[in-house]
Amino acid sequence: MRKLSLVILSIMLAASLPACGRTGRTDSQAGGNSAARTPAAQKDGTTNNTEENNQAKSSQTGNSNILIAYFTVPEDVEASGNDAVAGASIVVKDNERMGNTEYVAGIVQKTTGGDLFKIETKDAYPLEHDTLVDQAADEQDKNLRPELSGHIEDIGKYDTIILGYPNWWADLPMPVYSFLEEYDFSGKTIIPFVTHGGSGFSSTISTISELQPDADISSNTLSLPRQDVADGEEETREWAESLGLGTSS
Repeated sequence: MRKLSLVILSIMLAASLPACGRTGRTDSQAGGNSAARTPAAQKDGTTNNTEENNQAKSSQTGNSNILIAYFTVPEDVEASGNDAVAGASIVVKDNERMGNTEYVAGIVQKTTGGDLFKIETKDAYPLEHDTLVDQAADEQDKNLRPELSGHIEDIGKYDTIILGYPNWWADLPMPVYSFLEEYDFSGKTIIPFVTHGGSGFSSTISTISELQPDADISSNTLSLPRQDVADGEEETREWAESLGLGTSS
């Protein structure tokens, strides 16, 4: 039954992990802003998973009461051209390679200002699609909470948390569980956005509400299919402007 279940899930994954996995892995790098990167970037765009590097990715840009936190995992796929989507997992813009969620997070940050924070784990995720899909499913089966490599020093200064993630197996990636369970967002506003392969948010917004019952979960959300991410800059910017949080140049 386990094998049959995994076969069925793998079929769904093509639609959900692309929504999930592809958007998930494909997403380890979504948020195309150079401020979120460190000098130790690897060829796939990820960085060494150290707390020091992760802290460096939290960039101050004006509205310090806004936090844009995101999780993304870029698949190791070939990319060509200056503007392309490769394997539905990464975005290439002006020769810069980014994961889907990272790319979206970068646009949001440029529009609203605030601090950008990449949710990373101490143990890096595999970038090969099938391996990543299997690991994501295994983590969910075991209800794991991967250890994070970086942390926010003063969560109290943020009134608004814009939270971005890929849809993995119709759920939050388990590192996002780790993130949400680490902090108390009581009285704060959480604004979710998701990248996916067709599954949208699934039940992730309800899950966020359960993990942060005393936070205000905004209904003004953004859901971007993986195939629309590369050309979704205008849609993302308009959504970020609609939040009424202020803009940056």
